[in-house]
Amino acid sequence: MDRLKALGRLVPRVAAAVAAGVLLGFAFEPHDHPWLALVAVPLFLAALNGISMKSGFLVGAAFGITYYSVLVPWLSVIGGDAAIALAILEGLFYAFFGLFATQVLKLRLWALWIPCLWVAIEFATAAVPFGGFPWGRLAWAFSDLPLGRLAAYVGIPGLSFVVALVGVLVYAVLRRGTALRMRAVALGAGLALVFGSALIHLSIEGDGQTVRAAMVQGNVPGKGLEFLGRARTVTRNHLNATLELQKRVEAGAEMKPDVVIWPENSTDIDPYKDAETRADIETAVKAVGVPILVGAVTQGPGPNERQTTGIVWDPASGPGQRYAKRHPVPFGEYIPFRDQLLPYIKRLEMVGAQTVPGVGPGVMPIRGVTYGDVICFELAYDNVISDVVKGGAQVLVVQTNNATYGGTGQPEQQFAITRMRAIETGRTVLIASTSGISGVIRPDGTVEHKSEQFVSDVYVATAPVQNGHTLATTLGSWPQWILTGLGLLGLVLALIERRRGRAEKTTPPPASGSARAREKVPA
Repeated sequence: MDRLKALGRLVPRVAAAVAAGVLLGFAFEPHDHPWLALVAVPLFLAALNGISMKSGFLVGAAFGITYYSVLVPWLSVIGGDAAIALAILEGLFYAFFGLFATQVLKLRLWALWIPCLWVAIEFATAAVPFGGFPWGRLAWAFSDLPLGRLAAYVGIPGLSFVVALVGVLVYAVLRRGTALRMRAVALGAGLALVFGSALIHLSIEGDGQTVRAAMVQGNVPGKGLEFLGRARTVTRNHLNATLELQKRVEAGAEMKPDVVIWPENSTDIDPYKDAETRADIETAVKAVGVPILVGAVTQGPGPNERQTTGIVWDPASGPGQRYAKRHPVPFGEYIPFRDQLLPYIKRLEMVGAQTVPGVGPGVMPIRGVTYGDVICFELAYDNVISDVVKGGAQVLVVQTNNATYGGTGQPEQQFAITRMRAIETGRTVLIASTSGISGVIRPDGTVEHKSEQFVSDVYVATAPVQNGHTLATTLGSWPQWILTGLGLLGLVLALIERRRGRAEKTTPPPASGSARAREKVPA
């Protein structure tokens, strides 16, 4: 009977957590209602307050699984079971948040420890398993709001902290039992963060030098072609789009670019080994007379292995600098525990050869300008961005292939992440996609150009060259480590308090003086 009553009390909290997960999922693209994050966080905390750790685990799991189910339904293109598995896996991180937050909320400085603990959970999701999946960070939702400008100063982890903190302050204002003075302080601090960020001005100017770059989106053919035919068609589409660009340049309708950028998978056939693919690329390069950064899948380094690369193809010297993707997608580009899983999951054979991660950042000097090349999903990994900026990248380039996820919301989410990277680094980001979304993002996160999906699109941008560093890139990973450390410290303090409280409950009160005297009298 008692268990049924406890379950009945827990059901409304689980329902509140599910609602909070839905709201947070709708904060992101393609729904794009970031202010909902400031509703979801306090609602989630309200569901966790005053319950046991076991109940907190269940409530946290309900929140996290719902959140990722709303955030990444596009994975169902691969398979419904894949989408469910990812939602459960990532949701478990928030189950542990719920487990620990039930105790952290009891601390005096809970309003500090909770957002730090949130950053720690995001850090964990970005690291494990298989290199992590940093797609659900609070910061990604805020490319259109003034609060997002703080990323230039505190980075992506710091912005997630600020968003969580504002949510915590909203909860503190509404929380039953909060003193009037504390409510006033929380309200004032929250308003200062929200409206103070609107006063931040981010420059879109560089260091005086500019570069003209052409992003080529050649588009992809429809389904139904056999592999080589489809792959060759994609490459030919990019060749033809580049030739059309050159015609416009010759006609005086377009300025001649200094560099041309083709997307990831603009050729899935190794141009080092296939004469026809190599001839297509060289035709394009010689036509425009400037280097093309080609997105190519190359064979090797070992048997049944491949790499996703960006290759600088020069009109005079041919293929030169080469960057290999450092964060291939597990179960999409490579199979963890391949030998053990393939015999039991035949569908994994569709992955093909094992993608081997590259070594070193994509820092590419091309005709006096240093580009930082980032390929597709690895855009979401802090170390990839940090490494190219520290390596001297003056302009960022994203080569991507979102054709599989076209029309699902994933390209919009990736575009929003790209905008946050522009703000964080203070650099122009040039995006080339096979089928969209391609575009140009200014250093303040505003959009200069954004292509439609599944069309051919060529855009020539004049981008400022930037040598300086934002405070965020100067600080690097320190904010994340410090905030994570504080989150873990708050957790330790909460567990100590919990243990102390349990010890006090189990220790009997000291006997009174008269009682002790009576105990000494022999019977």
